[in-house]
Amino acid sequence: MRFLHTSDWHLGRSFHRVSLLDAQAAFLDHLVATVRERDVDAVLVAGDVYDRAVPPLTAVELFDTALHRLADAGVPTVMISGNHDSPRRLGVGAGLIERAGIHLRTDPAGVGTPVVLTDAHGDIALYGLPYLEPALVREQFGAEKAGHEAVLGAAMDRVRADLAERPGSTRSVVLAHAFVAGGEPSESERDITVGGVAAVPAGVFDGVDYVALGHLHGSQAVTPRVRYSGSPLAYSFSEADHRKTMWLIDLGPDGGIDAAERIDCPVPRALARIRGRLDDLLADPSLVRHEQSWVEATLTDAVRPADPMARLAERFPHTLSLVFEPERTEGDPLASYAQRLRDRSDQQIAEDFVAHVRGGAGPDGAERTVLYGAFDDVRVDAAEREVSGR
Repeated sequence: MRFLHTSDWHLGRSFHRVSLLDAQAAFLDHLVATVRERDVDAVLVAGDVYDRAVPPLTAVELFDTALHRLADAGVPTVMISGNHDSPRRLGVGAGLIERAGIHLRTDPAGVGTPVVLTDAHGDIALYGLPYLEPALVREQFGAEKAGHEAVLGAAMDRVRADLAERPGSTRSVVLAHAFVAGGEPSESERDITVGGVAAVPAGVFDGVDYVALGHLHGSQAVTPRVRYSGSPLAYSFSEADHRKTMWLIDLGPDGGIDAAERIDCPVPRALARIRGRLDDLLADPSLVRHEQSWVEATLTDAVRPADPMARLAERFPHTLSLVFEPERTEGDPLASYAQRLRDRSDQQIAEDFVAHVRGGAGPDGAERTVLYGAFDDVRVDAAEREVSGR
């Protein structure tokens, strides 16, 4: 059976205030065309269909049109909610929509109930694991700890229990929205850290033939059987080097991966990150290739130049982001505060602050636990607002 694995559409999202609606529509045109041209048997959408819990009407209309086109193509689609989606909103009408071959899996209670498809070699059970916010589903799953590994492990126990009751020849596919260890993140995914831990081991998915992941925006294979499709469009300049694709997966008669091919997605405009003194950037002949790109420019001038954005726009009319990082010596006390914070989590920044005000003595174990709890409470509150649509 041939699957087209995609995720992280983020319908309704813009790029540095530039609307991506036309680019998202072009991607969905490409997806439907690929389904028809490549004889796809089922489409897998691994979460973050929308960019926020209450998406704009233009995004809802685009999604509605995509569902109709996939249904018209006669190809089953299995879709889960991600951490950006409101499960209740995305799942409205799921029972009726299922009659058209669109299977929305947004309720954690249904993780052990698969969509069953059949080909010449037998049944394939597809299990949809929507994004599982640990604090909200821990009791429901009877997990001992309120962490991602615990709740995903409990959900996979239900998957394996259902699979054990089926004929031994049944092949299995899981859709999940999570940060799996070994995956490479970018700057555009929302933090899902719980208790200081965001990633779960790939081994939590042992026992199934293919795992279609969403959440990380770069296309990648954690293992041959555990893959991220990545987002179809770039949503931050950290994705400038990404190749945006979908996975075309051929699942063999014995559950093996007979083929895995990356299908390129349309690129609305190339991204470029350029760095240097303003006058050098404006004169550098090697940057000709970026003149029509969306540009993030990092200026290293010791003194901030006059009208830098206007001057950059003369050569790079699609400059969207301007960063100032003056070149300084390593020991310069005026080194950018932003540089010191780069690549550090909220937890690490808070611990550094504690150490700063104490003259170098960082938080002890109990204090770290309090900090973890505070950050988790804020994130869980945000997750509850996403779920309720407030």
